[in-house]
Amino acid sequence: MVTFVIGGARSGKSSFALKEGSALAGKKAYVATAEALDAEMKARIEKHREERSEEWITFEEPLNIARLIEDIHEKHDVIIIDCLTVWLSNLMMNDKNVEKEIGSFCSALYSQRSTLFIVSNELGMGIVPDNELARRFRDIAGAMNQKIAGLADEVYLVTAGIPIKIK
Repeated sequence: MVTFVIGGARSGKSSFALKEGSALAGKKAYVATAEALDAEMKARIEKHREERSEEWITFEEPLNIARLIEDIHEKHDVIIIDCLTVWLSNLMMNDKNVEKEIGSFCSALYSQRSTLFIVSNELGMGIVPDNELARRFRDIAGAMNQKIAGLADEVYLVTAGIPIKIK
């Protein structure tokens, strides 16, 4: 079962995925894609850690989430991946083949056996970015989100802390 949770920044999507995942039985894994590259991001990561109970085993993986999912899905009943747009940014900043990595991730979703919650940002509802890199990021994120939504069994849009089931 794959549930895709999408919404704007600070919309409550991570909290929703955590609440839903915590309500399920079994061994739980939280895949964090963010890296603490500055004090502000370190504080954000710590806040997310504090929201999780001790039942969640955290895996910090900024780049190769496909491999990680393949490695852990048989050992965990519930997995949250938070978040795909941070992962995409990591890939782009490390000059990875983004299309190949997204394809590998999608393939890993087909073979995994856990209940999986995938969190991502909706970037296409705002203004058009003023520079080429930001527009490229937005466009790739939009295409990636469409692929994941197409694969998912359920999709929720979270806005102002309210989840709306759209698939």
